[in-house]
Parts: sequence; structure tokens; C-alpha cells
Amino acid sequence: MTNSAPQKQIYDLLVIGGGINGCGIARDAAGRGLTVALAEMNDLASATSSASTKLFHGGLRYLEYFEVRLVREALIEREILLRAMPHISWPMRFVLPYHTDMRFEGGTPTSTLMSAVMPWMKGRRPAWLIRLGLFLYDHLGGRKILPATKTIDLKTAPEGTPLKEKFLTAYEYSDCWIEDSRLVVLNARDAQARGAQIWTGQKVLSASRAGDIWEVQVETRETGATRTVQARMLINAAGPWVGDVIQNKVRIDTTEGVRLVRGSHIVTRKLYDHDKCYFFQGTDGRIIFAIPYEQDFTLIGTTDAEHSDPDTRPVCTDAERDYLCAFASDYFKIPVTPDDIVWTYSGVRPLYDDGASSATAATRDYTLKVDDNGGAPVLNVFGGKITTYRRLAESAMELIAPYFEKAGPKWTAGVALPGGDFDVDGFERLLADLQRDFAFLPAKLARRLCRAYGTEAGDLLADATSLADLGDDFGAGLYAAEVRWLMDREYARHADDVVWRRSKLGLRMDTDQISTLETWMSAHRAEGSRRMERNMTSEAKTGGAS
Repeated sequence: MTNSAPQKQIYDLLVIGGGINGCGIARDAAGRGLTVALAEMNDLASATSSASTKLFHGGLRYLEYFEVRLVREALIEREILLRAMPHISWPMRFVLPYHTDMRFEGGTPTSTLMSAVMPWMKGRRPAWLIRLGLFLYDHLGGRKILPATKTIDLKTAPEGTPLKEKFLTAYEYSDCWIEDSRLVVLNARDAQARGAQIWTGQKVLSASRAGDIWEVQVETRETGATRTVQARMLINAAGPWVGDVIQNKVRIDTTEGVRLVRGSHIVTRKLYDHDKCYFFQGTDGRIIFAIPYEQDFTLIGTTDAEHSDPDTRPVCTDAERDYLCAFASDYFKIPVTPDDIVWTYSGVRPLYDDGASSATAATRDYTLKVDDNGGAPVLNVFGGKITTYRRLAESAMELIAPYFEKAGPKWTAGVALPGGDFDVDGFERLLADLQRDFAFLPAKLARRLCRAYGTEAGDLLADATSLADLGDDFGAGLYAAEVRWLMDREYARHADDVVWRRSKLGLRMDTDQISTLETWMSAHRAEGSRRMERNMTSEAKTGGAS
């Protein structure tokens, strides 16, 4: 569902990048009455935003870096976002086993302070300090929905069953799961519903100032065709390519830099039976999560490694794979081995270069910089966490507002994303209603559709009265009706967009099934392109605001 712009329109904002920051800003700005276009060179969420650890969380470990403002903001956002998207986000309890071998990562502010005050601890994390951190975590954000921290006895609790016997005690606290790629797509959909243009497969080649207007050259990657788009302001939310846009596209002179940090994850067969996440602390001071994933798997991650080139596709290296296996095996009774792994993924975090000594220590906070030297302004977006994307967008709008007097007030807090307009505790009721109305659906398929599409699941199924009414069966519960919805409404163009971003059905489909899906989508994509050409012609005749 790639739109194309009327040549004469001058947009208020042209957003470069279709990750969570770009789509979040586009949504916020469109809702304030600005004219917005967003250009993404690949698929939405095709880089960093689909390679997260899938958590809305405050960032417990960031307290060791004294990043209290970041943690507080993230904790407040956690519950705001949970209310706005209860289909793709839900509460999760985290189990933090404790043992005396736990260490700080060297060089953190907390470890430096503890070494000075309590040198006999030799870098160990004492239990009282962890409990203090969890107390702050419970109270910094004004928690209302999520339950508080408690202590559990691993000798008798089911959470202790898969762990080694040396772990006797754990702390259990709250955070939230989030379907990261769907979060991006739903923000883009809501932005479009409020008037934004969303262009996928559209690469920005160059941008130059013509007084108070940007002249931007955009290439349609499938055809190689180029066009010029005009905008009063650029938003550089290009993620790992934010530095490339600064240096090679808009060519501005700045000392601001980006630090690329690769985070890799492994997905294994299901390692335990309960629905809680583990927070593991290593003897090297780092942490990883082990999380129930897609019902039949366990997600383990993440690493922190320097990554030099955004154009080099990030992959989980053998060293990272072995590190994660060994780390998890320090906790689980049954060792985790490479043979257990069914999939790996890796993403590059575009962090603000604050001069930190290591990739782990680099700030996860966001930094926003406006450059208006020489005419039309550009806003460069560095860093950020998926949990704080909405606040990042609000902060960006505060910087944008002086350039656009017509921009309305902030509005996104608590406003539901598509499909999320039901009570935060209402998912099971919504699922029951869907199963009543579409009794032919297998239970697993009904739950997946309800999780993915919320109150829109019934719209997707339309008037179907049997599975046959849903069209071609591509395997793993994926039918043509859903693929058509994803192509028509959610910007999907290729099989990978469907099976690895808008869902994770690639874990259950074989290469032949995915190839069949790609062939089917190619035929329907051609049909959609012809329809879009007709729409473009009609839109161009009506002109646009300038």
C-alpha cells in the first residue's frame, strides 16, 4: 500500500525512516494538523524496530547508570501504552534469580560508588541493592495497573523448576510484552488515517535547501523512477542510517554522531512451561532475558557489540550465539546448545554517541537536534527506546512547534491504536466474542488473530462462515484473507513482510510455503499497483495544499 505524492504539494514535514520513531512522529504530527509524508526505503520496521527484545520496560539496569529520568519516563509510558494497545501489548511478570556471584559491569556509576564505599564487596551486587532498585522501579512511574515486586522461594515455586538448584530466591517484578513490528505498522496506519502519506520502498537520494523549502529526490526502488518532493522541514529518523542522511543526503556540518550497537537474539525450542520471563544477571555484569515466545519457543537476548556500517546486514555471530547459550546455561538445569536454536535475529541500535567506554554503557536515551542553519530546518533523531517512542514524538513536536504555528496541542496519550479500542483487561472477552461470531476458527488461530488485530479481527474475517471462505491456505494458519488485509491496509508487499514482521509465522512455515506466498503476493501486488496508479492520477488532478 505505497502511496505516491502529487508533484505540486509542499508538505510541512517529510519524515525519513519508517521505524518506530519515524512512524510515531508522523502520527503525532498528522494528528496536530500538519501535512506529513513519510519515506521508508524498505518495509516498515525492517531494521531496528523489528529486532528488539519485544518489551515495553523501564530498563531496570539503567538505574545503575543513574539514568533516573529515562527510567521514570519509560515506566510512566509503559502503562499509557498498555492502555492504548492491549491487543499487541500485555503485562508480563519477570523473575530475577539471585545468587552471590552476581557482579556489576565494570565502570558503571553504581559499581564505582560501591567500590569506593564498600571495597570488600569486590564488585558484587548485594541483595539489598537489587531490592532497593526494584523498590524504585515499582514507585518511580506511579504504577497503577501492574502488580508490585515480590520475593519467591525457588525451592518450592514452579519458576524454580527449570533452574539450577543453587538458585534459592528470586524477585518477581512487572514489565510488558510488545509486538514491535505491529506497533510500527499500526502507528503508520493511524498516521495515514489522520492525513499522512506513507511511502514504502521509497529511498531518499538527496535533499537540498531552496530557501525555506527542502527539495528532496526520492527513488521508487522497484522501478528506479525518481521524483522531487518538497517539504518545509525534514525529520531524519533513519535509524542506523541517521548519520548517513546527515553526511551524504542533507550534507550538513555537525559534530553530532551516532554509535551503532548490534543486539543479537536467539530463539530456541520451548525451555520451560510457565508464562513468565527470566531476567538473568551474568558474572560479567551484563544481563539477558529468557522470554516465552510465540507459544512454542523461548527468546533469549540480547548482546551488545559495536557495528561499524549500517549497510552491513546485522547477523547473530557464532560468538554471540555461543555467549547467549553459555549465559543461559549458567541458569538452566538443562544446558542450552546451538542445536536448540530454531532462529536468530539481530538489529542495530542507532545510539547517540556520548563517548561511553563500551557499547553496553552507551546511553539508551534519545537525543533530538534541530539544524536550521542555511534555511529550511531538519530534525535529527538519535537513539531512543521502543518504550519511549510516544514521548520522543512529543518531544520532537515541541522542537517542531516554533516552525509551525498551526500545529495543535499534544494528543496521543491514551488514544488507542487501530484494533486497540477495548479495555486493558478485556482481551479474553474480546477473544470469546470472536470465537462466538466465527465458531469455525481453530482456537490457536482465533487467539492469534485477536492478538494481532484486536477489535479489527472481525473486519478481517468479514462474512466468512468457514475456513474455505478465507481463501488460499499458505500454511501455519495463514489464509489469503489475512494476506489481502495486510497488503491493502498494512503496507505488506513481500512474503517476508508478512511472515517475519507482521507475524512470526516464518517460524512455522517451510521455504516452499513461503515461496508460494511470495508468488501469490507478487500477482496481487501487480493488481494493486494498477489500482494505485489510477488513484495517483485522480489525486494529482485534485492538486494539494501548498
